Amino acid sequence: MNRLLADAVLIGHALLAGFIVTMLPAVWLGAARGWRWVRHPTLRGVHLAAIGCVAALSALGIPCPLTVLEDWLRNGSAGAEGCIQRWVDRLLFHALPGWMFTAAYLLFALAVLLTFWRIPPVRRKR
Repeated sequence: MNRLLADAVLIGHALLAGFIVTMLPAVWLGAARGWRWVRHPTLRGVHLAAIGCVAALSALGIPCPLTVLEDWLRNGSAGAEGCIQRWVDRLLFHALPGWMFTAAYLLFALAVLLTFWRIPPVRRKR
């Protein structure tokens, strides 16, 4: 059961990473094409908060809670990869120094913040 929960956490982790990465180009493309949804304040706020948390945790040297939870659920069973873990894991993690990820997260968070200024969210009038 814990293995299934760990796989679910890993998939959720991958979906969150996908949301964070794809929202920035979606906002720029949507702004250029006049898509109103890309200026939705809640969506934009969640996006900024998500990358802000990732960047802050990384800068402070705090491990990602989703990774910690997944490891705990797997109970230290490293090496016994399931099918889901094997494929999703390859999308998320790479053998690079930690400081490179921290720098990338901080730069991406800055890009999202600058996008807030350049393409501000707009509240719709009722």
